[in-house]
Amino acid sequence: MESFRKVIRGWLGKVLLILFLTPLALVGIEGYFSGGNNADVAKTVNGQAISKKDLEAQTKSFKDQYLSMVNGDESLLNQAFIQESALDSLVSRALLVQQAEKLGMSLSDAQLEQMIAQQPSFQENGKFSNTLYGNYLRSIGMTNQGLLDNLRQDHALKMLMGMITDSALVSKLDLQQISNLQTEKRDLFLASVKLDDYKKNVKVSNQEIADYYNKHQSKFKQTASVDVDYVVLTPAMVAGPNAEVSGTELEQAYAAFVEKANKDVKRDVHHILIGTDTRTVEEAQKIAADVYAKIQGGMTFAQAAAQYSEDPSSKSKGGLLESYVEGAFGDEFDKAVNSGKNGQVSQPVKTQYGYHLIESTSAKTEIPTFEQKKAELTAEVLKAKSANAYSDTVNSLNEMIVSSDALDPVTQEIKTAKIESVKSVALSTQHPVLSDPAVKVKLFNDDVKNGDRNASSNIQLTNGDTVWLKVRNYHPAGVQPLAQVTAQVKAKLIEQKAYEAAKAKIATMLAEFKTQPAEQVLAKNHFSFEHAGEFMRSQGLKREVERAAFSVPAPKAGQWSVTTASLPGEMVVVAVANVIKPPVDALAPQQAQELTKLYQQLRGQQMLDDYSQYLKSHAKIK
Repeated sequence: MESFRKVIRGWLGKVLLILFLTPLALVGIEGYFSGGNNADVAKTVNGQAISKKDLEAQTKSFKDQYLSMVNGDESLLNQAFIQESALDSLVSRALLVQQAEKLGMSLSDAQLEQMIAQQPSFQENGKFSNTLYGNYLRSIGMTNQGLLDNLRQDHALKMLMGMITDSALVSKLDLQQISNLQTEKRDLFLASVKLDDYKKNVKVSNQEIADYYNKHQSKFKQTASVDVDYVVLTPAMVAGPNAEVSGTELEQAYAAFVEKANKDVKRDVHHILIGTDTRTVEEAQKIAADVYAKIQGGMTFAQAAAQYSEDPSSKSKGGLLESYVEGAFGDEFDKAVNSGKNGQVSQPVKTQYGYHLIESTSAKTEIPTFEQKKAELTAEVLKAKSANAYSDTVNSLNEMIVSSDALDPVTQEIKTAKIESVKSVALSTQHPVLSDPAVKVKLFNDDVKNGDRNASSNIQLTNGDTVWLKVRNYHPAGVQPLAQVTAQVKAKLIEQKAYEAAKAKIATMLAEFKTQPAEQVLAKNHFSFEHAGEFMRSQGLKREVERAAFSVPAPKAGQWSVTTASLPGEMVVVAVANVIKPPVDALAPQQAQELTKLYQQLRGQQMLDDYSQYLKSHAKIK
């Protein structure tokens, strides 16, 4: 079971995450393809327009997905790549929809209307409700025909995608291969050869260094970095206000507390809706006024709701809106809720849905007395005073820093503050202050890249502290010059030559392992191996050793498959004595089923991607 979990959590799971991220966004987006003028068009696909609104929505969706992978750090996002990926997904969706329509994978209006009519959310007393359906259309800002067209596209798209992905087959051999990738074990013997003695005789010329540098410049790329000064101000550095709180301040705090407590009291909101879907506004207003008169004449609100309300979800509950939130029915509705006395029924209130009679009731609550809240209020007032003092200090220092273009005012005014300097800060640099997302955005924006070296305005850190920055130098991304990496290249070449010399010394032995029994080779060469044990992939071996161990074929009986791996200052001789491959039958049925499903999804997604690329190659995309 544990080995199976590793398969799911390992490379296969990562591959699936990457492959499925983009395609999943192809289905279910809210902004369907639209026409419009050329200014609103981001791309056309065989004459069909993809609007800029659609692109913005899809880009935001992709951005949110990537942000979740980098813990919300926007400075690590490649915005251009995200937008390009979003546009590519929309193009793929358009082509797939077009192809589905060509293949006749479409439902008629009648079929779609029948599907809509069967939706429980549009039914009342077991029958389709035009009122409920109309309310839904208004809530999403769409016409009936617009919804039908969108549903038709989605259905066609899902049918085509399903037809492609469901055709992916997984054989027993496939299962064996994918299981082997993670679950096979290799019995390893290892030997270590230190390279120090070989390095003593190695000579490296300047020409060799230059040749290596010119051939491998990609290895010497550097990311953009900055040299920066910064100073941090914490609330603890700022002297707090007088520790005393006046009686007036406490009275004001208590009054604010009471006002908030009264406002936060849970209220039950009831309403009676007289809709305007099937009648004129005037007719609805008259009916609402008549119902109001009946309530004033002695009919209970619950009785009136049960008899007259056209809100099916609340009429049987005395008109109770169980999930009422401000804004749901508009400002006028909320005004009536907030202004009415406890249990008082409002005059008819007009909203986009019709006319409402509203009753708001609140449960009685015990509000703590002034004396009961005094200690807590005192602490809150002192905390607020400290926060205000800190904010005032930040604002004052900020004016001085910006006007002087220097960080010195902070250390002059706050003796415990200190200006710090850090060189070669990159996006990937881990630093208690400079790794803050807001700081990274400032350090690596276009202004700094284009020469802005002014002291920054105040930046609030995620922990509540404040920092000011001043970039001294900006080092653009590029290839490090040879002079800067000469020592590094020389060390690399010495290591490489020493490794080759060590390998050449045992070349005869390595060749003998290919044709002779391991025991015979070992006896002849007196070379010392240690039994390392049985290992699966990702089970603790150093990457170079693991790569070598799983790169050689399974040995014949009595023989070893032998190769070498390079580690810093060391050559490791890696010998595989045996390969253990668990049969597929060893997997529990549920494990085999889950592995089959994962691999089928992987293959299906690859097939869908290939099909999309084929459609793109034959499409007119402008």
